[in-house]
This record gives sequence, structure tokens and C-alpha cells, in this order.
Amino acid sequence: MTAIGPAAHPAPASPSGSGPQLDAGRGLLHIPEEQTAALVDEELALEAARAAFAATVEGAVFPSLAVHGSDPRNRFTLKPSASATHAGVKIGTYWPDNPECGLPRHHSTLLLFDQTIGRIAAVLELGTANAYRTAAADSLAVDLLAPSGAATLAVFGTGHQAAYEARAVTRVRPIGEILIVGRDRGRAAQIAAKLTAEGHTARAAGAEEACANADVIVTATTTRAEDPPLFEAGWIRPGTHLSCMGADAPGKRELPPALFARARVFCDLPEQARRMGESQHAPEDTHLIPLGEVLTQRAQGRTDDRDITVFDSSGIGLQDLYLALALLKKMDICL
Repeated sequence: MTAIGPAAHPAPASPSGSGPQLDAGRGLLHIPEEQTAALVDEELALEAARAAFAATVEGAVFPSLAVHGSDPRNRFTLKPSASATHAGVKIGTYWPDNPECGLPRHHSTLLLFDQTIGRIAAVLELGTANAYRTAAADSLAVDLLAPSGAATLAVFGTGHQAAYEARAVTRVRPIGEILIVGRDRGRAAQIAAKLTAEGHTARAAGAEEACANADVIVTATTTRAEDPPLFEAGWIRPGTHLSCMGADAPGKRELPPALFARARVFCDLPEQARRMGESQHAPEDTHLIPLGEVLTQRAQGRTDDRDITVFDSSGIGLQDLYLALALLKKMDICL
């Protein structure tokens, strides 16, 4: 069941002790994309997200580093993480020309350390799983912050992530209609048709119409600060929840900055949100509330039916670590 690739050099035996053990005869453990994609689902990803965000409250959370390859259009992000028992680094890549090679633009690889010797024990390819992981953070935020009766979802974005976000949100709220908004109305219609074929009620819509009707808005785009915001602040109705998933590097922006004055703002990691999330464009006095504190009831989420709540998701390594551990557990692998 498990793919095990040969190590470049034989792995030394782990010293005795209570920490995770690396089998010297096994070498480097490699779990390929095909295997993780077949095992991941919304339920596993959401439970891993709950564990990860709960761990942010009392454990160490390391900020991410966003850089680019030799071609500045090619970007990758390093997301380190550590729990009480494991540590790793996720490398997330975005190579925009990959479709010309028959490959997706996005991919993710997680390196897990052997905690006894400090060498790589496992490599997990998580391209598809990463889409579930990102959407799971969105659905967790919706579950904690959105109106309980939220029935209309608007998704801004027509890329790879949009359908994952829609599916995840419909698991935690009684969504009756999904509105897909994109610059290319044809692509928006294609995603809506795909979701409709899966049993959802979905259609393409314009930005103003979507904001006027939505109880929950998800933004999953590559929009940058030099581009116009996806919608006007005045279009957002009181009581709306927004999950902003696209701003994960300096210079990216999806929201109109004026919306911050009307909203209560939540995030995964405040210092990172200020540097590379949507909140890099927020006024300095904007109070950022970690979502993990709401999850563990250390902070209050929605306080009023008319609250506008914003979740600024720039992505943290603990999400990747706990997702990988959940996948390994499902495969009966212990590191």
C-alpha cells in the first residue's frame, strides 16, 4: 500500500528513546501524489485543520517565506512547522506555464524530519491534498464565524481552488445556491456546471449581484494590489462572512481596503497576515484575532447578526503537518 523509495544513502539506525523511530532498513519513505490524492477527503482535511488551529494557541507557529524561482513568475513558499512530536517543511510551488507540460500550476511537497537524527524521514507529495487543506481552513472559519443559517455562497475565482472551496463550505452550512464570479464569465459558467453536476445549485453571477445576495463570500484569486479590488466595500451586506484565501504573498490583495473599517478580522497568524496576507493592506489599528483562539473559546467570534466577519488566510505550516500526519495514520504508518 505504501510506496517506499530507496534512500540516496542508507539511513542510520535511530538511537533508543521515546521519540519516533526511523527504520534503518527502510530508507526514505516516499508517498506519491497519486496515493495522497486517493486518500484525502473533506472530512479528513477538516479534522486536520481543527487540530492544526487548536495547536496554534499554545504551540510554536512559524511564519512562512514566499520567494520566487529563477523566473520571477515562478513562485514557491516554504512553510515550516513543529508539534510536540513531529516537524516538517511544506514547499508549495506555483509555476504558471505548467499546463503547457500537462501539469497543474500548483503543487505541494512536505518533508517530514526524523526527530531523533534530524534527517528527512518522509516525503509526501500533496498537490491535490493541499487544495483540500486550503478549503478546510475556509470551512472551519465559516463554521466558527458565519451566520448559522447561511444559505447563499459566492465564490470569487475560477481557478483550480474554486470548486474545492465551494464543496467545503457546503459541508458546514445549509447552502442552497452557489454563485461563481470571475473575469471570464465562460469559465465561471464551467465551474458552476461542474458543481451542478455534483448535485449543487450553482450559476455564474456578476460581482455586485453576488455580494448583494451572499451570506458567505470566498475569494480565491491571484489578484494583486495594483489590480482593482474584486468588489466595492459598500456592496457587502451586514451579517456577511468573508473568507479571503488568495492573498498569501506580499503585494497580493483581493478586498477593498475600506471594508476593514466595517469588519471584525480573524486570521491564522497575525504577524504573517500583516506581512503577506490580506491584512497587509489593513489600517495599523485593525485588531486581528487568531482563529485558533475562537476555536478554543479563548476569543469571541461573531457577536451580532449584523457583524461583517473576515477570515484572512495566508496559510501556516501546521495545517500541512497535521494533514500529512492524518494521511499517514490512515495508511497505518507511524513515524
